[in-house]
Amino acid sequence: MTAQISRRSTLKIAGIAAGAAGLGVGTGLAATPASAAGAAFAHPGLLHTSADLARMAAKVKAGARPHTAGFAKLTANPHSQSSWTPRPVATVYRGGGSPQNYAQLYKDVHAAYQNALRHHITGERAHADTAVRILNAWSGTLTSVQGSADRFLAAGLYGYQFANAAELVRDHDDFELDRFKTMLSEVFAPLSDDFLVRHNGAVITNYWPNWDLANMACVLATGIFCDDKAQVARAVDYFKNGEGLGAVRKAIPVVHDDGLAEWLEAGRDQGHALLGVGLMGTFCEMAWNQGVDLYGYDDNRFLKGAQYVAKWAMGGKVAYTANTRAKGAVNGWSGRETASDAAGVDPNMTRPIWAMIANHYTKRRGLDASYLTRMAAKAAPEGGGGDYGPDSGGYDQLGFGTLAFTRDRATAAEADAAPTASGSDTGSAADTGSAAGAGSGKKDARDTSSSSSASAQGDRGEDLAATGTSDLPAWTAAGGIAALTGGLLLLRRRTRSGGGDAPQG
Repeated sequence: MTAQISRRSTLKIAGIAAGAAGLGVGTGLAATPASAAGAAFAHPGLLHTSADLARMAAKVKAGARPHTAGFAKLTANPHSQSSWTPRPVATVYRGGGSPQNYAQLYKDVHAAYQNALRHHITGERAHADTAVRILNAWSGTLTSVQGSADRFLAAGLYGYQFANAAELVRDHDDFELDRFKTMLSEVFAPLSDDFLVRHNGAVITNYWPNWDLANMACVLATGIFCDDKAQVARAVDYFKNGEGLGAVRKAIPVVHDDGLAEWLEAGRDQGHALLGVGLMGTFCEMAWNQGVDLYGYDDNRFLKGAQYVAKWAMGGKVAYTANTRAKGAVNGWSGRETASDAAGVDPNMTRPIWAMIANHYTKRRGLDASYLTRMAAKAAPEGGGGDYGPDSGGYDQLGFGTLAFTRDRATAAEADAAPTASGSDTGSAADTGSAAGAGSGKKDARDTSSSSSASAQGDRGEDLAATGTSDLPAWTAAGGIAALTGGLLLLRRRTRSGGGDAPQG
């Protein structure tokens, strides 16, 4: 088990960062920052802002379509019922030989989110009370997440989802806000921080993009929820400059002449590629609601990658660049896998990921995204946890995008007020250098450390034991604090932590 990273030490770093300029939260389409109490970030401000919640309620009350169809999916879901009873445990296990009880966690997380969302749309207090009861039960009980390498997936996925559920009821009279912050900061975020540093003792390409993206989402969501500027800065910087495969130019390594950009995990299998797109979209949406535009970063690189996956998932032919991915432990067992083409697809496979992404690019930005639009229409109305199968994969996204993200086209004034899209607002000088190449229609140079595999095996097959302790995340200690353009403090990890362990089994 990975030792817990000291939250007190992390807060020391946050304190150093607090004296610098903030994130430059935008206006208009982005959420307005909460300034009355001196908070660092806008609340609510993860996947949904106050304006978003008001829009959903108004559309449903007016009987607008497709919002009403999306709301019907929410009310029909058993997790959204105010009679839901939580089942918290002190230790959650995912993977390994321990009792597998993590289903109790993800089902309760989705019940809290769905009840909180339902409350905002209907105004029914019982649903808010149920969400708070679930969240308080877990924050008063949970002390650790353990298991095989899958514990990092649990921390990343359920950490960001928990934060989103709690964000919707953070002002409820009975909500134990400080205790919930402590749980996020001491149980979930340390595992995600540690994974992004050490990757479970593995070589940097051992874990696919969705592993990084889940943990990036947890770090970002926890930072926003807890008003921790340094934590948010780390997450944003990792999206742009991270060494792992979740960084945007490694998850989407090649931009083709047709304007589509291949998704690395298309060389693995369809399900995990869809998961990765959904997680990157979630990350971009949470950042956008705090005035940071990662949707448009690097000449809309994510748009090009999402369009690629949408076309491929509908059975369209897409280009794929042959690559080889290194696997194994640092200074231990090693192997290599080669992918020469995108994997086969099932055109009927879907996840509730498309409405959020399609509406951002076509309605907020007024851009053409034909494949995304078609996929969103095909998937509508999107459901949520429990609607896409009984196992954990059916709970990887919070969902209900048709209800939550269907929006009217932005006016010209609103579009002008959106957060700035470039590497210059929060990135380093190196960020802006590749944007022109990405937008030119020419292929990017392949980063060999971003290689993929044709393997469709589950993530458990790449489990590596993780050991070692640290008082500070290595990406903080090794990278130091850098004051970059726009006044944002980015804590960049310049070197990887060594000392990997031998793989299990």
